[in-house]
Amino acid sequence: MIPTLKVRDVPPRAAFALEQAGVHPLLARLFAARGVRNSDDLDDGLARLLPPSTLKGSAEAARLLADAIDGRQRICIVADYDCDGATACAVALRGLVMLGADNSALTHVVPDRQVHGYGLTPTIVDLAMALRPDVLVTVDNGIASDAGVAHARALGLQVLITDHHLPAAGAHGVRLPDANVIVNPSQPGCGFVSKALAGVGVMFYVLLALRAELRQRGRFDATNQPKLDALLDLVALGTVADVVKLDENNRRLVAQGLKRIRAGRMQPGVAALFAAAGRSAQRASAFDFGFALGPRINAAGRLSDMSLGIECLLTDDATRAAELAAQLDAINRERREVEAGMRDQAAVLLDRLMPDADSATPPALVLYDADFHEGVVGIVAGRMKDRLHRPTFVFARGSDGLLKGSGRSIPGFHLRDALDLVSKRHPGVLKKFGGHAMAAGCTVDEADFATFDGALQQVAADWLQPEALTRTVATDGPLAIEYFCIDTVTRIDAQVWGQGFEAPVFCDEVEILQQRLVGEKHMKLRVRHQGQLRDAIWFGHAEPLPQRVRLAYRLNLDEFQGQQRLQMVVEAAE
Repeated sequence: MIPTLKVRDVPPRAAFALEQAGVHPLLARLFAARGVRNSDDLDDGLARLLPPSTLKGSAEAARLLADAIDGRQRICIVADYDCDGATACAVALRGLVMLGADNSALTHVVPDRQVHGYGLTPTIVDLAMALRPDVLVTVDNGIASDAGVAHARALGLQVLITDHHLPAAGAHGVRLPDANVIVNPSQPGCGFVSKALAGVGVMFYVLLALRAELRQRGRFDATNQPKLDALLDLVALGTVADVVKLDENNRRLVAQGLKRIRAGRMQPGVAALFAAAGRSAQRASAFDFGFALGPRINAAGRLSDMSLGIECLLTDDATRAAELAAQLDAINRERREVEAGMRDQAAVLLDRLMPDADSATPPALVLYDADFHEGVVGIVAGRMKDRLHRPTFVFARGSDGLLKGSGRSIPGFHLRDALDLVSKRHPGVLKKFGGHAMAAGCTVDEADFATFDGALQQVAADWLQPEALTRTVATDGPLAIEYFCIDTVTRIDAQVWGQGFEAPVFCDEVEILQQRLVGEKHMKLRVRHQGQLRDAIWFGHAEPLPQRVRLAYRLNLDEFQGQQRLQMVVEAAE
């Protein structure tokens, strides 16, 4: 789909105020276009973090955990099988030890995606019971685990849920599981301003509250308390990898994590992952989290066992960390191969749906093939969503015979709310579902696949206006010639960019002088831009471009044999 390039509005007063406060003129323009109104919004100091006291349930969670530590109770962390869940598990276990818990009293379990499914199920509770816990603490899951929580409570366990997903909807409003304590910024009555906190962020805040509780109990004072900021490399990684909105609070968490990594202060596993990915920790960016480290950890949960990822983040042995990072890198290469095959098959399914150029694109895409791999459906859904700019679900058959679907959405279509409406219109079709606005998952019986397909199509047709079905690429307009330099790349890369605070994309008209295909699927370009010759590359694009074209691009440093040169990385063309 050919996108429309739209230049972001830059409020002149905000840009001027930022410049007056000492912000570089280009950065002032970029920040103002993203809603920053004054330099205080750019202060990434730890003192500017939202206070834990405003996170509902954090004080109660702190007392529960402090009592467990004092009583030498066994605590079991119930993790999730993605990067957010893995980092949250590592933060929980490392943080509890820092705050005085006996390491021998701490254990963890993580579901196998294909065997156990998602969340705190009764089966996972039974698995945890083999470790003889007194307390279960969920990280990045649990808010919709009614049956699992009930089962755990019936067995005499205390249950603390830390999660960030939306609660389930019941017949009379939001339905919450009967846990001892729930900490979730998305639960009713929570005044925590940042609803975008990732699962790892929620657990970090619980540890902050626990430290405050232990201070009150006289374990330590403000001068000798454990420094939990040592965990911020993990918090930053999980936050970016989960693609949550980088609001002010999340940007501060990520910025602090990046500062530690650039200074060489990180867990051995994080350092090993940078090395395995061939990235420089000294020049770490949020991009590295999202596209290098995060995928390697996620690959374990998709194709193998997330215990590998968690162990990599937990070990203090640099040699062992390197071994685990190498294994994760190998699994990630396998994931790429599986994904490539699934994308090819998905393209065949799309050709059947739209056999010729005149075929109308449906309002939503729902794809299933018997050979699809359950661990990779979310990635393929994202690729298809990007290709056609439609809400997309991709399904694979699980080990229990049910179809497990992962969905990705477009702006203006709340995927989790759409599933909720499907469940109301067609009771029983969705065995279970959950998620967020832009990403969600569900389970259906194969016999109900067509019903779900039609139901989601109808919701999309009802909700999506024609303008929402046109892909728009937000840009920051032309880049002045004086800013087309290495210094600009350095300034931009030093900032925190991500979901909801997107990295700068500039937009200029260029003349195409040369174009050739490299690696069979990438277009290498030589262009004339503002009277200067520039190099450009468009990854994943193989179709030739007209002689004059308007490009949306990121400015990038291409490094080869120790040499650096500027390069335009094309995102779209008009």
